[in-house]
Amino acid sequence: MTVETKLPYDLEYISQFSQEQNEPEWMKSLRLQALEQADTLPMPTPDKTKIHNWNFTNFKHNATGGTIQSLDELPQEIKVFFDTENQNQNLVIQRNQTAAYASLSPKLKEQGVIFTDIFTAMNKHSDLVQRYFMQDAVSVDENRLTALHAALMNGGVFVYVPKNVVVEEPLQSVFWQEDPEAATFNHVIVVAESNSSVTYVENYISHNKEEEAVANIVTEVIAHDNANISFGAVDNFAQGTTVYVNRRGVAYRDAVIEWALGQMNDGNTVSENITHLIGDNSVSNAKTVTVGRGKQSQNFTAKIVHFGQQSEGHILQHGVMKDSATSVFNGIGKIEHGAAKSNAEQESRVLMLSKDARGDANPILLIDEDDVTAGHAASVGRVDPMQLFYLMSRGISKQEAERLVIHGFLAPVVKQIPIQAVREQLTEVIERKVY
Repeated sequence: MTVETKLPYDLEYISQFSQEQNEPEWMKSLRLQALEQADTLPMPTPDKTKIHNWNFTNFKHNATGGTIQSLDELPQEIKVFFDTENQNQNLVIQRNQTAAYASLSPKLKEQGVIFTDIFTAMNKHSDLVQRYFMQDAVSVDENRLTALHAALMNGGVFVYVPKNVVVEEPLQSVFWQEDPEAATFNHVIVVAESNSSVTYVENYISHNKEEEAVANIVTEVIAHDNANISFGAVDNFAQGTTVYVNRRGVAYRDAVIEWALGQMNDGNTVSENITHLIGDNSVSNAKTVTVGRGKQSQNFTAKIVHFGQQSEGHILQHGVMKDSATSVFNGIGKIEHGAAKSNAEQESRVLMLSKDARGDANPILLIDEDDVTAGHAASVGRVDPMQLFYLMSRGISKQEAERLVIHGFLAPVVKQIPIQAVREQLTEVIERKVY
């Protein structure tokens, strides 16, 4: 069955929108071609998850928001993501589709670091953005949703770190879906040139429990030779938002890409996190944690593809399911022919808190080379009664014992989030969703 994607946005609208954003001609052309392709491309087909009746078409595409002069102006639910006393931190806040606040240290500017919203980047660094926009990691014509993303992209950020530059303080983006009907078609690009390093963290938040909206997000992370990128995210879209998020990485020789993803959405979600280890000795560690509740349906795919020799790929997925939520966890390690002495490891574990909840953990190894190592582990089960008994024997209540077990179960990912305020907020979201 196919999904109807007849949108109230035609070529004329896309052309006008691009013109209003003062985009370069290449972007306008890409948008128009993508919209024409969307009608002929199939929808993505996530394993064991039916998305034919999900909302991908009912949303408000262009919703502006007010700018922010000081972080003190923000509501408390946004302030919790960062240190409001530090007005000079490296930060971009997007309010609906408006770049509401931006700050980058003078030192990083002098070193040539770019950290700005995607539209400013296209205007000031057009050739650089064009070099990476849906070129190396994600293609426009992969499926109908990637084509629609390219056509309707309405926000995002661009991060560029020149050669030999080490960014010591994290860069952070907060994407605030304030309008309950606003669509989030964000495009995020993070590029680290040779011998450079950067830590980037992003947060998505909305409150539309009843109103319908869509989030169609594409992220492209490019680590050149001997570069190191640490990418953290906490997605916290409300129940009314249908989420499709496609995060991709490309690592060249001796490069490292670290993923720490907190998938805390309350609506139906399809998430892909795919890394291509192109160069020899390249490394990727992909860690994901999620909590499902209510009637939501989620599908998570973590995939690392080895092309370079002696490349290392590790996937860790931990999920907690309650109520009648359903989630599918696909962990895929693929070693291509020629990627000798590579190592692909993966672990997917799901903890069930309710009899009607369902979680599937699917470990997949695809090996086309002989001289490699690979392994996987998967489990789906309930809270270990022996762990509860041990804690309760120390005078801890059953509810508190269960809480401690759950936090310990999710800790391997939570503790990898590099910004303390974000880590604390993720812990708070977990508390709220589980209890």
